[in-house]
Amino acid sequence: MALTGRAGLLAAIGIVVVLFAPQPGAALAGVCLLLAAGIVVDLTFAGAVRPLRFHRSGDTLLRLGQRGTVELVVENPGGRRVRGVLRDAWPPSAGAAPRTIPIDVPAGERRKVTVTLSPTRRGDRSSVAVTVRSVGPLGLAARQGGHRSPWTVRVLPPFLSRKHLPARLSRLRELEGRHPALVRGQGTEFDSLREYVVGDDVRSIDWRATARRHDVVVRTWRPERDRRVLIVLDTGRTSAGRVGTAPIPLAGEQPGGGGPAASDARPAAGWPRLDWSMDAALLLAALAARAGDRVDFLAYDRAVRAWVSGASRTELLPSLVNAMAPIEAELVEADAQGMVATVLARAKRRCLVVLLTDLNPAAMDEGLMPVLPQLASRHLVLVAGVSDPSVTAMAGRRETAEEVYDAAAAEQARLGRRRITARLRRHGVEVVDAPPDDIAPALADAYLALKAAGRL
Repeated sequence: MALTGRAGLLAAIGIVVVLFAPQPGAALAGVCLLLAAGIVVDLTFAGAVRPLRFHRSGDTLLRLGQRGTVELVVENPGGRRVRGVLRDAWPPSAGAAPRTIPIDVPAGERRKVTVTLSPTRRGDRSSVAVTVRSVGPLGLAARQGGHRSPWTVRVLPPFLSRKHLPARLSRLRELEGRHPALVRGQGTEFDSLREYVVGDDVRSIDWRATARRHDVVVRTWRPERDRRVLIVLDTGRTSAGRVGTAPIPLAGEQPGGGGPAASDARPAAGWPRLDWSMDAALLLAALAARAGDRVDFLAYDRAVRAWVSGASRTELLPSLVNAMAPIEAELVEADAQGMVATVLARAKRRCLVVLLTDLNPAAMDEGLMPVLPQLASRHLVLVAGVSDPSVTAMAGRRETAEEVYDAAAAEQARLGRRRITARLRRHGVEVVDAPPDDIAPALADAYLALKAAGRL
């Protein structure tokens, strides 16, 4: 049972009447009796909410920044009309609107209501409950009840870096056009034979051709065209920090066509590093798939959070975004030793391992650096980290004493990242350290540079 605002209004009027009545006791009893009678009438003739049935349909997949709709059909098998309000409860991050919906369902009929979702976070968003308040004929009291009508919408990463893909594909086509003729490097695909010159590796001598020509002949090789790329996403605590700004519309905004708008969906701190890393991983995966490389994906902190392997070129991006959607940063220190062991167990052949993590000197010293030689000896490793643009801005502000201290701290942080980058490169590891808006194209450029150099 629930009392309405009309009941409260009548109660307030009754109190005023009692205060000015010549016999307050009798007036109070009359007011209470009148209200009670009205409440009893409403509860008696209000439509029952327990027998109501609900059926859902609508969107089950959305990209972050897009809007979707979920339709809810309310069926009234009872003998009285159900007139009142309905609330379809979703988590706040689902951006469900409107919050309450007026309904009027005659006995034996059904009505359809629509809820619009404008999610502001990735992941699975589920309806919590459907609550219906059926108001009586006098509008003083209502019957209220909750129902379970489960529906889940998976919110996928937005892939904002897609706009950089055409330019990188154009560069890739240029590389593929000149790769066999102009680029030489270590590889396993035979290219051609030529005469031996001083300095050639004696292991490349083709003894059969040498015997036929009566001159020393060596084989030349070219890198394989379809190599394996393993993208590893660090989902530990360092990936939870928010950096940059997030160009995704608020739930209450009206973006044109349901797409991204200029307004920010998230606080001024922006997206977590995890989201920026996912965006960069999607661009790299799309580019590598177009290049004919096999792309696998691993998300890890202290356990495997997601694993995508063996997806075809057409299925790769849908598989990746679906696997990434429910991943959240775990507030624990990532187990670098377990991550490397998992990579070595799942990648038997030499491949490009792209590790998306934070280049935090303290975390790298205690985690990745001790086990990095083991990984770099078996695979070509590229480490990519998202830098914080606010640190760069802080380092440039030195007008007051407080800003000078802040600038000193920022410079120390930047120096630490430069030192860890230099140490990684001494181990033969490629490093990409870029701000949020540039991390995706910078990672794609590093991949293309490896292709151009014949290392991939």
